[in-house]
Amino acid sequence: MAVIHRTALKPTKLELLTSWLPTRPWYLGGAGAPELAKAGGFRLDDPQGEVGIEFMVVTDSSGAHPTSYLVPLTYRGAPLDGAEHALVGTMEHGVLGRRWAYDGCHDPVLVAQLLALIEGRVQAQDQNTSDTPDREVTRSYSGDGLAGFTAATDDQEGTLLPASRATALRLHRALRPSPDDAPSLPPRALGHVAGSWRLPDGSRARGLFVVLHPRT
Repeated sequence: MAVIHRTALKPTKLELLTSWLPTRPWYLGGAGAPELAKAGGFRLDDPQGEVGIEFMVVTDSSGAHPTSYLVPLTYRGAPLDGAEHALVGTMEHGVLGRRWAYDGCHDPVLVAQLLALIEGRVQAQDQNTSDTPDREVTRSYSGDGLAGFTAATDDQEGTLLPASRATALRLHRALRPSPDDAPSLPPRALGHVAGSWRLPDGSRARGLFVVLHPRT
C-alpha cells in the first residue's frame, strides 16, 4: 500500500513538468512556457513498496484553449538503470529524501501494474489519500493475458506501448472529454482505462486514459 506523505517537494512536480512537457511530441502548446495546474489522476501500488506510481492529470492554460494532459510518473529512491532518457527530473522529498521522477511509460514497475489494472487484478487508488480506492477509474479487458515490459514510443498522438505479440496500449496524453460522460471505445478495442479530471471552470470531465487494441 502506498503511503501519501504530507510534505514539501523541491522542486515541485508541476515545476518539473513545466520544463519537461514542451519536449514531448504530443504536447500541443506554443513556444511559451506551460501554465500548469493539477487537475486529477490516481495512483497504483507497487507490490514491493519501493516505487511510487502516479497517473497525474495536469491542465495547461497558456494557450487559447486549456489542454489537459495525462502524465504517468514513477518516483524512485535511486536512478533506474538504462532509463536516463525517461528522467523527468529529481526532487528533494521532505520525508524520503532525494527522489528520481521518471516518465512512467518507460518504467517496468508502472507498466506491469497498468497491465494488472486493465486485467482487473489490481485496483486504482486515490491520488491523495492512503489506502483508498478511486471509484471513478474504470477499466475493461477481453483477451487471453497481457505480456510484460516492452519499449514505449511517443508520437503526436500519445504513447504506444506493446502489451503482447498481438496487442498494444495507446496512452492518450492530450485528453479529450467525452460529451456524454461515458467514454465510448474505438472499434476493435480490447480494453481500456478511463477516469475523471477537473476543468478550469471547476466542472468535471471524463474520458479515456488508455486503450488496448490489436497491433497492426
